[in-house]
Amino acid sequence: MLFIIGVYALATKRSIIKTIIGVEIMINAAHLNFVAFSTNFPGGMIDPFAQSVVLLSMAAGAAVIALALLLSVHVYRTYKTLDITVLRKLRR
Repeated sequence: MLFIIGVYALATKRSIIKTIIGVEIMINAAHLNFVAFSTNFPGGMIDPFAQSVVLLSMAAGAAVIALALLLSVHVYRTYKTLDITVLRKLRR
């Protein structure tokens, strides 16, 4: 469900910030699925490898999202807009 919400936000929103939030929701949905499927061991055991991979991915994802937000602030200061369609027209 979270992944579908992220795809919807990514497909319909025209703001850079809302697009970044949609990508973050999709990444968090993938993390949640990875940890949820790691608990399917006999005896109720939980795989610590899956949790460590998700922890490292969250750290790397936080750095990427921080960089994306920094770039979006720079775009806003330069062009005074966060609308993706307007920014695509500037490319031509």
